[in-house]
Amino acid sequence: MPVEFLSDEQVGAYGAFAGVPSRADLERYFFLDDADRALVEAKRRPHNRLGYALRLTVVRYLGVFPDDVTEVPDAVVEYLASQLGITDVGLVKEYGAREKTRFEHMWELRAELGYRDFAAVETELRSWVDARVDDRRRAQGVVRRLGGWLRERRRVSARWPGWWQGCVRRPPSVCGRRCMPC
Repeated sequence: MPVEFLSDEQVGAYGAFAGVPSRADLERYFFLDDADRALVEAKRRPHNRLGYALRLTVVRYLGVFPDDVTEVPDAVVEYLASQLGITDVGLVKEYGAREKTRFEHMWELRAELGYRDFAAVETELRSWVDARVDDRRRAQGVVRRLGGWLRERRRVSARWPGWWQGCVRRPPSVCGRRCMPC
């Protein structure tokens, strides 16, 4: 029998906006300080500055880089655009027209912010999870705290860690991993 303690909705909510961020969250996570502005202003075109600023601030807020910046709530786009003096927020649709630009910006931000690839910290994360999941009832609480662990340590730049999702979806006899008590 599969070990399922997360609903599809909970899995889908990881790394996604759960509505529009509050004004306090906008000011805390999406405010561009001088260091942020230096990074953003190095981009030549307005749509690249706006897209880069979105990637920079969304990873700070959610702990993951957005796949598509056009899915970021309008309030966030408008807040950043106003800071950058960009009056046409529709320019965000042009960001990433050249696919390599999105990857280059992500690579640059990973290096600048000190994020590491998931593979580099998988063992550390497994230990953290194992220490907290002593029974299945506590597993949901651990998953809720997982995003905080990732953000605090700036460790993961990818989407939902596949190993965790795989372990919660496969029966113990098939899994063979010790990522949680089966």
